[in-house]
Amino acid sequence: MEDVLEVYQRPYDPRRPLVCMDEIAKQLLREVRTPLPLAAGRPGREDYEYEHAGVVNTFLFCEPLQARRWLHVTARRTKRDWAAQIKDLVDVRYPAVERIVLVLDNLNTHTPAALYEAFPPEEAKRLTDKLEIHHTPKHGSWLNIAEIELSVLSRQCLDRRVPDVATLQDEVAAWQRQRDTHGGRVVWHFTTADARVKLKRLYPSFQE
Repeated sequence: MEDVLEVYQRPYDPRRPLVCMDEIAKQLLREVRTPLPLAAGRPGREDYEYEHAGVVNTFLFCEPLQARRWLHVTARRTKRDWAAQIKDLVDVRYPAVERIVLVLDNLNTHTPAALYEAFPPEEAKRLTDKLEIHHTPKHGSWLNIAEIELSVLSRQCLDRRVPDVATLQDEVAAWQRQRDTHGGRVVWHFTTADARVKLKRLYPSFQE
């Protein structure tokens, strides 16, 4: 926890941008009957019945100090899927930086080992060397700013039936544009000093 909190206190450095990532599954649901639209004095209505259309994954990345977010909808969230996202992060998003400071949860797919399963050793090593990885602790994913962004996405965009991948891609792209324009950069206030006071019960107790 204190490791991640220290990272959030660093000043902005364009040579070593801070990036947070997380992912979320979304079940696709198709309407069986056409919903009734909104009308004056009447809310929109939809039938309780729906048709399952599978589950897809959405990766979310954000650079909190620069108010930037981007999302990728994928069919799965395997180690190879994560590795492909990291290659895009390094080679497309930040090809000229010295190192990317990456904060993410400790899911078993979020490790350098995943890069070695997806790419030849030389390529995996090249990508790994561009990353400074900081994992949030177990039960501490609330420390990941990307998880907070996913919570906003879930409430504003994913809290309704989405019938297919194309619609989901359009929805999250529209949300990302709106969020980047009006969401602003993230200012993180919770520090290590705060944690040692408010979460004192989680620290070992020593007798003087």
